[in-house]
Amino acid sequence: MHTTRPSRLNLPRLTRTLSMAALSLCLLSPYFSASAQTTDSADNFPNRALNITVTFPPGGGTDILARLIGNALAETLGHAAVVENKPGASGNVGSKYVAERAPDGYSLLMVNSSFAINPAVFATMPFDPKKDFAPIINVAFIPSVLVVPANSPYKNLAELLTAAKPAKNDVSYGSCGNGTPQHLAGESLNIEAKTSITHIPYGGCGPALKDVVGGQIPLAIITASSAMSLIKGGKLRALAVTSAERFGQLPDVPTVAEQGYAGYQLSQWHGLLAPANTPVAIQQKLYEGINKALQSAVVKDKLESLGYTRANDGPAAFKKIIDSDIDKFVKLAKEIKLKVD
Repeated sequence: MHTTRPSRLNLPRLTRTLSMAALSLCLLSPYFSASAQTTDSADNFPNRALNITVTFPPGGGTDILARLIGNALAETLGHAAVVENKPGASGNVGSKYVAERAPDGYSLLMVNSSFAINPAVFATMPFDPKKDFAPIINVAFIPSVLVVPANSPYKNLAELLTAAKPAKNDVSYGSCGNGTPQHLAGESLNIEAKTSITHIPYGGCGPALKDVVGGQIPLAIITASSAMSLIKGGKLRALAVTSAERFGQLPDVPTVAEQGYAGYQLSQWHGLLAPANTPVAIQQKLYEGINKALQSAVVKDKLESLGYTRANDGPAAFKKIIDSDIDKFVKLAKEIKLKVD
């Protein structure tokens, strides 16, 4: 009788097969683990308080906005944000700090458009503003306003610019500081109007306002929120706003663009960034939570009282704004040979 003998196992071949299978699982496990972790993180985010770093001292507009939004996030994301001030080097100190934080969505950076100006005025930067951050949302913006004393002979922008032609050069302007949006607004106007208005930098908007009200300087370019009460109180005359459209709280004041300089605009934006490589799902969740907070009655009323116009540009749109402004300010700084360090 023929007996079928059991086949022999090819142990070397089996060992190689099992080894290859184990190696494949090892190679694939980080992918599956990372995918699961990313999904889990996004689904459960946030599960603790967030941190918002402000690049300026407490009490300023950027700080006020950060605290307003930070508190409102308790309602929209379930956790409020702790605000931490890290001023220095025109915001570069705080920006570098956040750029080096973990990209987990819990560390945010509150900046204004000075963030886009710094690459133009600092010879070296401790981070790459285009690559080291993930823009989340443009929160709000505010224009600057060209103001003269109430008894100024200049009744409109055309009269001021006529006096500022190179042959006369009778006009100087005060700004909130060297390299600030207000300074660059003035230099942009000089280029557009072919004038030579002399820049006088102050250590903040307050001192510049004091001198223009007192008549020590004939013109100042100041954030609209800082100058609004003095304009409405009759102590200053507003000749123009720097935004693309008229400012809602000063509806009778025309834009620079309306007065013969089409395309001129320079508003100061305020927004939130996260470290680069923050998962896209978490970026989107942050955007949605912050945008919802901006729509609350408390936040809307406060923004209006401070003179801000609410914005809601999301990650992609806000990145375009930042990158475009960086390029624009670098070009302008080269043209006027501006450096602050």
